[in-house]
Amino acid sequence: MKILSVEDDPVARAVLRRALRRLGHDVIDAVDGEDAWEKLAADPVRVVVSDWMMPRVDGLELCRRIRSWPDHDYIYFVLLTSRDATEENQRAAADAGVDDFLTKPLDFSELWTRLRVAERILHYTTQVRQLEELLPICSYCKKIRDDHNYWQQIEGYINERTGSEFSHSVCPDCYTRVVIPEIEKIKAGLPPGTRAPFLGERKSPTP
Repeated sequence: MKILSVEDDPVARAVLRRALRRLGHDVIDAVDGEDAWEKLAADPVRVVVSDWMMPRVDGLELCRRIRSWPDHDYIYFVLLTSRDATEENQRAAADAGVDDFLTKPLDFSELWTRLRVAERILHYTTQVRQLEELLPICSYCKKIRDDHNYWQQIEGYINERTGSEFSHSVCPDCYTRVVIPEIEKIKAGLPPGTRAPFLGERKSPTP
C-alpha cells in the first residue's frame, strides 16, 4: 500500500519510514499535519500513520479534515500516541475519526498487525462503495444480479454478504397506491383485476 507517514521529529520519522518500507509499503513523508494535508490533496493515499502532537496542524485536526473530505475514498487513520495517553485523550481521538492507535516507541509487530487490519477494512469499504455506486437491478421485479450472473432478491443478496436479516413492511406511498384499492375490492366483492373506487370516490348513477 501507499502510506502517508506524518511525524515532526526527524529521527522518529526515519524510524517509521524504515519500518513501513520493511513491510513492503510505499511511503510518503510529511513533517506535520499541514504538510500532510497538502500532500494528500496532490497524491491521495488510503492509509495515514500520524503522530498526535505536531506544530501547525496536529494529528487530530488532520484526521478531522480527512473525515470531512467530501466524495473521497475512505482513508484509514492510525494515530501514534504515548503509552501514558489518558482515556479522555483516546476518546477525543476516537471522536475525531481515528481508526486505530500505535504506541511509542514503535513496535514492529504492532505496526504489522495494524496495517493488516487496515488492508482488510479498506478492502471491505471498497466493496461497499462499489455496491452503492452500481447494482444491476431489474427494473420490473427489483432482483439483483450477482457476480455469477444469477438473479436473486435483494434481501438474499445482502444477507449472503453481510449476514443482515430483513423485516418487511409497506411504505405510505404503496399503502395508498396498492393496499387501499385492494381492501376496497374485497369490501366491494369485486373480482380480481377490477378497479375499485378509492375511498371517498362517488359512483356514477345507474341510468
